[in-house]
Amino acid sequence: MPVFRLSDALIFPSPEFADDDGLLAVGGDLSPARLILAYSQGIFPWFSEGDPILWWSPAPRLALFPAEFHLPKRLKRTINSGAFTVTADTAFAEVIAGCATASGRVKNGTWITPEMEQAYCRLHELGYAHSIECWRDGQLAGGLYGVGLDQIFFGESMFTRVTDASKTALTALAQLALQQGIAMIDCQMTTDHLLRFGTREISREEFQAQLDAHIDDCLPQKKWRLP
Repeated sequence: MPVFRLSDALIFPSPEFADDDGLLAVGGDLSPARLILAYSQGIFPWFSEGDPILWWSPAPRLALFPAEFHLPKRLKRTINSGAFTVTADTAFAEVIAGCATASGRVKNGTWITPEMEQAYCRLHELGYAHSIECWRDGQLAGGLYGVGLDQIFFGESMFTRVTDASKTALTALAQLALQQGIAMIDCQMTTDHLLRFGTREISREEFQAQLDAHIDDCLPQKKWRLP
């Protein structure tokens, strides 16, 4: 399949034209308008420092439907012990920086370049990107971030500095999704780690159907707050 080169126009090819790995297009920019358009169509940027911007729409897609979330017993005990304090949208920049500098990504290279950090921090300021933070003794222990459009949340990355911190953040996200009527959490790529929490792969057709059914508008959202 050909890889499409984007122009200055705010337009993407249909995700069905993505290659077998999910690569769809190259070029463009990381402006808020282009990012919002991309996510609304199930497309996201993923590239390394020094490379052109690459746009992806993989299939199958890993998704978490909040009602299907599975909370492992050991993690439930950790959460119930009060080991962590969990917040939302209070430290977005710190969370994305934590994801970018997580030990494995520093060693192997990260796609969360300074350009990406700036772009998603801008989305957060505009009400489109959100974070869940997990704290221990006043220090950020882990968290996650992603993009929210109407009733869909597109998860981008998570990190942990303390055992179970990112898992606790994921649990809080699933609970918040149920409370706020989020229909689906996009987890992008399949990992054994995420499969433990009730995620499942869905076809491109089903994924696009979820977007069509649950994104009626792309208006900014209020800052998230946990109960």
